[in-house]
Amino acid sequence: MLIVYIAIIVILPILSQCIRTAIEAHVKPQGFVTVIPGLFSLTYSENRGVAFGLFQNGTVIFAVVTAIVIIALLILLFKNYKKSKLFSVAAALIIGGGLGNLFERLFLGYVVDYLSLSFFPPICNFADYCITAGTVCLIVYLLFFSDFLKSGKKPKHDEPA
Repeated sequence: MLIVYIAIIVILPILSQCIRTAIEAHVKPQGFVTVIPGLFSLTYSENRGVAFGLFQNGTVIFAVVTAIVIIALLILLFKNYKKSKLFSVAAALIIGGGLGNLFERLFLGYVVDYLSLSFFPPICNFADYCITAGTVCLIVYLLFFSDFLKSGKKPKHDEPA
């Protein structure tokens, strides 16, 4: 099963970079493309900050923090992949998405955002949604399948398959 998690970690950043390349070629020249009027558009944006464009121009510190989180999650994944599928998927999604954004920060100095929803003002990218989905899975795991939040109990890993 470890090979599946590694595949997720490898495929997501590649897919993220392929999407970015297509966005740069087809959306950047126009600025935006309406996909579903009033709901969803592709809008080219260079984000030099972190989530929601906060803390602009901190590329080095963001790259370092991202690398530390990725390394920590990789260690936890390799230690725990046999114990919990939900945790492993969560970690793989966060790592894969984090790598996708990290590569852009290191090689471009910014992250290209392009997914724009009318009801959610910040423009995001594929990697951001991978990180978000992984974080939601991690929260569900911690709240419902782990004794991490319960004091004095040994962790159990008997979640449903």
